[in-house]
Amino acid sequence: MNLADPATQPQFYRDVASKRLIAWFIDSAIIAVITVLIVPFTAFVALFFIVGLAAVVSFIYRVITIATGSATWGMRLMAIELRDASGARLDLGQAFLHTLGYTVSWAISPLQLVSMVMMATTERGQGLTDMVMGTVALNRRARL
Repeated sequence: MNLADPATQPQFYRDVASKRLIAWFIDSAIIAVITVLIVPFTAFVALFFIVGLAAVVSFIYRVITIATGSATWGMRLMAIELRDASGARLDLGQAFLHTLGYTVSWAISPLQLVSMVMMATTERGQGLTDMVMGTVALNRRARL
């Protein structure tokens, strides 16, 4: 792994778990707004499958935002980003797999609980999908 060592470079991991939680709330609000904006374009038929629509919107939103900036808009606002095991930003394939892992975790509730506990207790703050893929959320470096 070419990632920052939490023992010698803790600044990369400081408060990342709480930032991810806040980012999740921001992203959830954005996804809800997008979902609501889509409903009228379906002649309100989407109201009958709103949860499924929201899941599809969430998946597409997460894949696109992670693939284009290695972070969702919520993560960007919280100044964190995802990196792979080599320290590189996630590409489209990795963004898809990360989002798929996230979606499966939410579909099988105990997995999401395990993931949340892992984010709060592991030295790099990695969730279940992060551990499987070798990804990590880091504090973003300051940009001039």
